[in-house]
Amino acid sequence: MRNKRTKASLVIVAAFFLTGCAVDDAETSVVSGNWVRQSDFEGVTRSGAVSFTVENYAYVGLGFDGSDYLKDFWRYDPELNFWQRISDFPGEGRIGSVGLSIAGKGYVGTGYNNNLEKEELKDFWSYDPGTDTWEQMADLAGEERYLAVAFAIHDRGYIGTGFNGNFLKDFWRYDPVTNNWEQIVSIYGSKRESATAFVIDGKAYVGSGRNNGVVMYDFWEYDPEVQQWVDLTLDSDDESFAEFYSAIGRYSGVSFEHDGYGYMGLGITSTYSKAIYRYDPVTNQWSEITAFEAAARSEATSFTVSDKVFVVTGRNSSQRFDDLWQLKPGEEYDETD
Repeated sequence: MRNKRTKASLVIVAAFFLTGCAVDDAETSVVSGNWVRQSDFEGVTRSGAVSFTVENYAYVGLGFDGSDYLKDFWRYDPELNFWQRISDFPGEGRIGSVGLSIAGKGYVGTGYNNNLEKEELKDFWSYDPGTDTWEQMADLAGEERYLAVAFAIHDRGYIGTGFNGNFLKDFWRYDPVTNNWEQIVSIYGSKRESATAFVIDGKAYVGSGRNNGVVMYDFWEYDPEVQQWVDLTLDSDDESFAEFYSAIGRYSGVSFEHDGYGYMGLGITSTYSKAIYRYDPVTNQWSEITAFEAAARSEATSFTVSDKVFVVTGRNSSQRFDDLWQLKPGEEYDETD
C-alpha cells in the first residue's frame, strides 16, 4: 500500500524565458548515478526525435537536422552497443511527435512540419519489428498537435496535451485491437506543451511543460482504473520542495522510469539544463542525482531497454547532437569513464 500522498496547490511562478545557451551555474553534480558514453547514434545529428522500445531493442528516428524534417529510423541493440537502420517512416518527416509501444509493436504519431499546408499533425502509425514494416492506423481522434506526451498502460496507448495554436490539456486512449480512440478525462490544472511523462506500476505521471510562456510547476498522477488525476504538487514546506521545484520547472526535457523510480531532467529552465532528478512514488519525494555529463540540451529523447537507461540526440541553440549516454543509477559518479 502506498503512503498517503501530499496534495498541494499549484505553485504560481513568473515566466522563465530562454536567455542564452549557457548552463545554469546553480545546477551542480551530486554523487549518485553515473553516466557512460555509448556508441553514437548513427543517423545525422538532430533534435526533436522520437523513440520507443520493443522487447530488447530501442528505436529512434524522425526529428530535424537544422535544414530538413527527417524520416529515417534506427534500431539500437544495447547488448551489442550497435545501431542498425530500419525502414524509413512512411509519413511526413516531423518534430515534436510521440512514441510508445504496445504488445510487441511501436507506435508514432502527431508532430509538426512547417513545410506542410497543415503544419500540425494527427496521423498515427504502427511499426512491426518482425516484418520491418510500418502501417498507418486511425488518426488521433482529437485535434492535430505537437509537443504532446504519450504513454502506454495495460496494452492501451494514451496521448494528451500539446500545442496547435492553442495550448491543450485533453487526453485520448487508443485500443490497438479495435484501432479506435476514446477521449478520457483531461489532465487537471493547466493546459501545456513540452511536458514529460513516465509510468510506474500501472500509473502515469505527468509534469513540467509550459503554458503561454509560463513554466509549469505542477505534477500529476493518472490512475486508469478509476480514470482520475491526483495532484502530487508539493507545498513549499515539504522537505524535498526545493528538489521538486527544480525538477518540475522545465520544458522540452526528458523523463523515464527505472527500477520503480521516475526520472526527469535536461530541457530548458532559465537556460539549457544538465540537471537530473529522481522521483520516489512511494514517498512522493524528489532528489537530485548526478547531472548529465555531456552538453546541456533540450529536445533530446530517452528510452529504457533491457533494464538500461539512455539519452540521445537533442540540441543547444543551433547545435545538434548524436551522442548516446547511458545512466547507471546504482553506481557512484566516476569522472574517469
